[in-house]
Amino acid sequence: MIILSCNNISKAYVVDNIIENVSFAINDNEKVGLVGLNGAGKTTLFNILTGSLDYDKGTIFKAKGKKLGYLKQNTHIESSKSIMDEMLLTYEYVIKLEEELHIMEHEISSFTESDDAEKLEILMNSYAKLNEQFVEADGYSFKSLIRGVLKGLGFSENEFEKPINLLSGGQKSRVMLAKLLLEKADILLLDEPTNHLDIDAISWLEKYIKDFKGTVIVISHDRYFLDNTVNRIFLMENSNLKSYSGNYSQFMKKRKAELEQDMKKYEEYEKEIERQEEMINRLHNYGSKRNIRQAFSRQKMLDKIKKMDKPSIDNRKVKLRFTPKVKSGRDVLLVENLSKSFNEHTVFNNISFNIYKGERVGIIGPNGIGKSTLLKIIANKLLSYTGDMTLGHYVNIGYYDQEQTSLNNENTVIDEIWDESPDLNYYDIRTMLANFLFNGDDLFKIISDLSGGEKSRLSLLKLMTSKSNFLLMDEPTNHLDIDSKEVLEDSLLNYDGTILVVSHDRYFLNKVTNKIIDMSKDGVFEYLGNYDYYLEKKAELNEKDDEEMILKTKTQINAEKKKEREIIKDRKAQQKLIKDIEFQIEMHENEISELELELCQPSTYDDKNLIININERLNISKIKLEELYTTWSELQEN
Repeated sequence: MIILSCNNISKAYVVDNIIENVSFAINDNEKVGLVGLNGAGKTTLFNILTGSLDYDKGTIFKAKGKKLGYLKQNTHIESSKSIMDEMLLTYEYVIKLEEELHIMEHEISSFTESDDAEKLEILMNSYAKLNEQFVEADGYSFKSLIRGVLKGLGFSENEFEKPINLLSGGQKSRVMLAKLLLEKADILLLDEPTNHLDIDAISWLEKYIKDFKGTVIVISHDRYFLDNTVNRIFLMENSNLKSYSGNYSQFMKKRKAELEQDMKKYEEYEKEIERQEEMINRLHNYGSKRNIRQAFSRQKMLDKIKKMDKPSIDNRKVKLRFTPKVKSGRDVLLVENLSKSFNEHTVFNNISFNIYKGERVGIIGPNGIGKSTLLKIIANKLLSYTGDMTLGHYVNIGYYDQEQTSLNNENTVIDEIWDESPDLNYYDIRTMLANFLFNGDDLFKIISDLSGGEKSRLSLLKLMTSKSNFLLMDEPTNHLDIDSKEVLEDSLLNYDGTILVVSHDRYFLNKVTNKIIDMSKDGVFEYLGNYDYYLEKKAELNEKDDEEMILKTKTQINAEKKKEREIIKDRKAQQKLIKDIEFQIEMHENEISELELELCQPSTYDDKNLIININERLNISKIKLEELYTTWSELQEN
């Protein structure tokens, strides 16, 4: 069933066509990724669909009774309420129903034998209808749902009572996302929902979207996220929209084949034009009237051929290899028992790892675990720490931070790179800037006037053209559109030095890195492969490699096997406990239904003591049911 469709929607600002004759239809339960360059009109389309922006022409259809929810990329919320109280605002209707039910229960229990039986029957029927609404609105489980969503998005229990006004911008964005997910919209429009989420929270959101019984349209530069959530891609390009079935990787294969076919057609077109022009010139040179008439006839035919623009297939490909001017020794970085604290707060403790020449290492872990702090220590930006950190021979560090503090805001784009590499000529500079998507007048823009994405690209190019042979990069793909990310990835794959990068971009980690360092409360764990390899190995119970297993004693091996058996035993026990709780939940739900049905029976009206007794049992069952839902939710998260 079609739940949302557009027919020839157009929107222009003055003379610029942002969206032109865009048409599509989306079925119920479809998950769609909306991709395209920054400025292609993706957010404009979302604003049109939500009704917050008028469109010039076309029609929009939304299925009757379907609720639409919208998460903006840059959300703003000011509230003195706590996180939990803000979430409860989403369930104001349910809380009001609960209060009305309590009032009605009190009224029912206060009826006497002499009271009007007809009035009691009307009250009981009203109570039954109201309770049915309460159940349908998740009245018995909404608090557990709130806790589950908040924990899934990275909030801990002790943060639930934290005032909204004290949260960071990223935390506020997560609060707005949590509220949207709890509103039970039928159609979700999500604009960059993975911003400000760590990998665990993104994985949780992926599962939520896959299990969501509704339609989702998501704008995202997170290609791994799109691969795991959507079954259709909308490409916004040149003011138009084109639909592709499949996830992002499938879309890219189709898009690449499409562009190659377009290039082949263009080359054939160019050859035909060249052949016809050569024939026309030859006929003119023959000079006879007959030949000249043939030449004019061919020229008319040529003029009628529709002009074909050259496909932009190669101008995004990086053809440069960045080679450090000085090669480092084999040992690039040795870290042993490194610890860092701020006042009483320990960021990380006793972490050790080594990095060797040519490795491309990705650091992952939850927000707040100290990844950026670790990078700053290695970059010599933080001097206070305990433990040992040793750089190898001839190691020159280049550091990229998220704030692009290395850029001179008064410089032009071309001068910023030329000042860093004065030995390069004008052609070399232009070529490198073009490969990082700076073309034409972009070269002479003042840096202070650049967008966040443009500053990121320029900082990355400046870093890679420096004398550094060890690149430290903190979230380098933030603010970059998909094309820019692919430019960066290809550049790093062609880089001859060593790389240490903090990133939440799993697609980037999968493509670029050959070693993963996982930071957690328990320390750091190394995986000699890309992100998919890390996932594969982490999923296994035994994460020890073969070399470590050979060095273990029989006692150690037996102890580990015993520990594994205990883990399996605990897991089985937990699964059994979950099943027992689900059985108890079902029993209490059935008991509540039976008690409510009994309350509605005419035979109950004449017995005040029976009514009081049923209400007491009903309240006890409801409290117990809420406790069971809470326990069940907590067990599912462990």
